[in-house]
Amino acid sequence: MRLSSLHLLLTYQCNLECSHCFVWGSPWQSGTMTLQSVRHILQQAKDLGTVESIYFEGGEPFLYYVLMLKGVELAADMGFKVGIVSNAYWATSIEDAVEWLRPFPGLISDLSVSSDVYHWNEKLSQQVRNAQQAAQQLEIPLGVISIAEPEATSVEAAVGKLPPEETGVMYRGRAAEALASRAPRRSWTQFTECPYEDLREPGRVHVDPFGNLHICQGISLGNMLQRPLREICQEYDPDSHPITGPLLVGGPVELVQRYDLPHEEAYADACHLCEHARRALREQFPAILMPDQMYGVVSGFDD
Repeated sequence: MRLSSLHLLLTYQCNLECSHCFVWGSPWQSGTMTLQSVRHILQQAKDLGTVESIYFEGGEPFLYYVLMLKGVELAADMGFKVGIVSNAYWATSIEDAVEWLRPFPGLISDLSVSSDVYHWNEKLSQQVRNAQQAAQQLEIPLGVISIAEPEATSVEAAVGKLPPEETGVMYRGRAAEALASRAPRRSWTQFTECPYEDLREPGRVHVDPFGNLHICQGISLGNMLQRPLREICQEYDPDSHPITGPLLVGGPVELVQRYDLPHEEAYADACHLCEHARRALREQFPAILMPDQMYGVVSGFDD
């Protein structure tokens, strides 16, 4: 497994509780990195020798501003291309947004901000407009992430059927519970591949506040705070892995059939069936299908 990009889920906490969120971000979530763990993770990425870019996201990384800023500085000093993903809650005015972003010119090459009906009840929020103008003043590259509503997608694949500035919902995480009922359903037997993730050579993976390395949200390959990233990558065998192996053979359908899992007759998409199957398998594979935060089990604050 050759990684080129590592995305740090700096925290599971978020000031919002969006219906489409992969990681169940909310004010009630627990789990935030420490500066020590950020240093360790960045050094592991540097030692691997193939990682080119580091992203800081969450949850909402700006909730832990000093930690995020120090992490960005460390990553930039180590030669990584650095990006941040945020909901721009902090951009309450253009002037305020400029001050929030003032330390970042020259350090980050991408600021991705979310704006859609899930975040601010409008496709382009005032917060994002403020962030756009502030980023332009500071010459920080900024892009807008916008997720379409379930009704905007057809029964066929959404590719090419949405406006170019929007992305379709993937029914994993909270979306599987909160939004799938609004989407058209297809027979479960149609989902014979994973359409969104490269499970053999992912390139990009996420590491959460506890050190878990996720090839897809909720599928952990190991813990970077317990084992070297280089070792995790070298030992990953996608075909023999108990979750990615079946997914590579025949998608979520194979996962259901391999483990003889109960299922419904129709699902919103492949992620929806996969989420359903993985929940049924968590007790059997607790070291892989984890942590609780990725499956909406909230235990309270630990920070």
